[in-house]
Amino acid sequence: MTDWKTADLCDDFPSLTQIAAPLLQDYGGLTSFCGKIVIVQAFDDNTLVKEMLAKSGKGQVLVVDGGASTRCALVGDLLAQKGCDNSWSGIVVNGCIRDSEAISKIAIGVKAINTVPNKSSSKGMKNINIPVSFAGVMFHPNHYLYSDEDGIVLADQDLLHPKLGEKQK
Repeated sequence: MTDWKTADLCDDFPSLTQIAAPLLQDYGGLTSFCGKIVIVQAFDDNTLVKEMLAKSGKGQVLVVDGGASTRCALVGDLLAQKGCDNSWSGIVVNGCIRDSEAISKIAIGVKAINTVPNKSSSKGMKNINIPVSFAGVMFHPNHYLYSDEDGIVLADQDLLHPKLGEKQK
């Protein structure tokens, strides 16, 4: 359970927030999640997704830019569980996932465009922590992502622990 809502963050910090277009659906066991952004590009290839989720996430959010491909899933139940086990707060996929029923029971936030049963290939693509754009916003490494049932909000700083004087009404 969280003590914040994306709507409140938008109200409290109007000049500091960007709102992603409502293109992604909730699939994870948690609908509210937030954290510092880590980015991988993974067009039909989940090699980097596997590598990142195998590391400690420390409450971060993995943003996976799959180029909006619907040809294959970039995250399944095993990777979602690995992310949960390694303390990732959530996974946002500009693409598809699979094993949606199992993922809905895992205590991690997962948003994606849709589901598809086909697994991805492993081509070994190596684009990590570069800015990516989808859902009408730019995702930057080390910025912050807040997601709940109302949508995704981005900020270049931590809105839950702002520095004195930054809160704007």
